[in-house]
Amino acid sequence: MFQFDHLTVPDIRTPLPGPNGAEMLARDKLYVSPSYTPMYPLFVDVGSGSVIRDVDGNLFLDFTAGIAVTNTGHCHPEVVAAIQDQAAKLLHMSGTDFYYRPQIDLAEKLAKIAPGPSPKKVFFANSGAEAIEGALKLARWHTERNRVVAFFGAFHGRTYGAMSLSGSKLVHRRGFSPLVPDIHHVDFPRACPEGGTCADKCRLIANVEDTIFKRTCPPEEVAAIFVEPIQGEGGYHPIPQGCLPALRALCDKHGILLVVDEVQSGMGRTGKMFAVEHYGVEPDIICSAKGIASGMPLGAIIAKAEVMDWPPVATRARSVGIP
Repeated sequence: MFQFDHLTVPDIRTPLPGPNGAEMLARDKLYVSPSYTPMYPLFVDVGSGSVIRDVDGNLFLDFTAGIAVTNTGHCHPEVVAAIQDQAAKLLHMSGTDFYYRPQIDLAEKLAKIAPGPSPKKVFFANSGAEAIEGALKLARWHTERNRVVAFFGAFHGRTYGAMSLSGSKLVHRRGFSPLVPDIHHVDFPRACPEGGTCADKCRLIANVEDTIFKRTCPPEEVAAIFVEPIQGEGGYHPIPQGCLPALRALCDKHGILLVVDEVQSGMGRTGKMFAVEHYGVEPDIICSAKGIASGMPLGAIIAKAEVMDWPPVATRARSVGIP
């Protein structure tokens, strides 16, 4: 089915980078922003399945799945056929201004596969960072609250709201302040001392309630808690089994929305469509991207229908000073 299935991989035929790659590297330094962070001199030419061929004919196994994007493999024939079919019909139209059958079809599918019994609605974006930004706006709009809680070790993206929610590395933040205000960070639980059954005495919840909720962050002013079921850039740490239900209970106690970032962990990458399904928890908002389109730029906010109550024009009077 894939182009390189009959070959032995990896197959390295030149020094790295090869002559064509070296020429590209020189041009890249002249013309491309230095803010990109390539980890090694891989100059991609063709991808097929789990194999990458570089511009000098070297073959590599792609263990990154195109940074957690190509869940179906690079250039899956059915995905390519669907893209070609759509490109021949319509390349662009604005789903914010008009109606578009594929947008409605996909929203229906996502709403139906999202975990939990509540009816869902979907807002589309171009990326994971945009989905996070939209979820932050939606949470503040729906709750009429300003503050948000996130976790150290989290990575939610590099746009301003997503960057402010992230707590992974200083390199993402250095030189870019002031960031979005009223975002508070707590430690992410990497182990559950109660053996995974800590819903009533979770150390994570004690940390939140006994520290920020009593000292710096009134819970009645918190719109949402953003969490990755599996921290990606933070070191690939699944949240312990009992902590996510306990977090759900904490949110319910204080009227806070639980926002789950499934940009990396979603779309079947953990054996279920969404990683949060392993915990038996229904989030209020799910942020999805990457594998949702297997290479095309697409993100989505999947929220409970009662939460996604923002109108086309923000006309509601705000009581907390949010523009």
